Amino acid sequence: MRVTIIILSIFTFSCSFFEQESEGVVIARVEKKQLFLSDVDGVVPEGVDSKDSLLLINNYIHNWIKENLILHKAELNLKQSQKDVKRQLEDYRNSLIIYAYEKELIRQKLDTNITENEINQFYQANKQNFELRDDIVKVRYLKVAKNAPQIKKIRKVYKSSKEEDVMKLNEYAHQFSEKFFLNDSLWILFDELRKEVPIKVVDRKSFFKNVKHLELEDSLSYFFVYINDYRLKQDVAPLMFEKSNIKNIIINKRKLNLLNTVKSDLYQQALLNKDIEIYELKKNDEIE
Repeated sequence: MRVTIIILSIFTFSCSFFEQESEGVVIARVEKKQLFLSDVDGVVPEGVDSKDSLLLINNYIHNWIKENLILHKAELNLKQSQKDVKRQLEDYRNSLIIYAYEKELIRQKLDTNITENEINQFYQANKQNFELRDDIVKVRYLKVAKNAPQIKKIRKVYKSSKEEDVMKLNEYAHQFSEKFFLNDSLWILFDELRKEVPIKVVDRKSFFKNVKHLELEDSLSYFFVYINDYRLKQDVAPLMFEKSNIKNIIINKRKLNLLNTVKSDLYQQALLNKDIEIYELKKNDEIE
């Protein structure tokens, strides 16, 4: 097996060189297959200096050689039937065309409007499929530097549900908190909260049952946490936690139904038009 590489100098790969005739300049060869200088045109992005240009092109050449060496070895060692990829290529081409057409059908015809009633009906009918894999909470929390002003004010309002206290907490958080999350109507993963707040828990069930709010600290900051609600792992997930997931499930079901309907309609229409026929196999016919 013969391999030939011609390494050109840095100056050979200047931009001006590629403006010249380069089709016939061979820069590498594996057996009878050749790599021309024109084949590497565009490998080097604009603005790259000559040293890096040479490195990029040399890497390209060596990768080309390695690929063609293994290809040559495969050609020698595989059976002809193993090298015949026409059917695979045709199948792949057909799959790409069908996928593109189905994608366009979905874009044109799929109804993506989903009502709250549909979401609720699906949830009620499939509750057994929405078992939680992790603990989740409705929570508000703040991280505040120890030298922040009005710490006593936070202690009074962070666990309050009064509208005026919630507004005060929101104003304070935007002015002085390092980090905060105040939307306690949303469900979040408890482990996501623990990434922000140094909560140590041994028995989670006991913790949630007995703790509604807590204050923690490290060397620099105070943490204020109010837990509005919780669900434990293996509980049925709340509807609001699964809402986005349910929407995706409903839309995917509609996609499948749309595509199955289109295929069925095409088949029935082709039968009516006598555009398709299925022939009976004879006893002597063999399937290869």
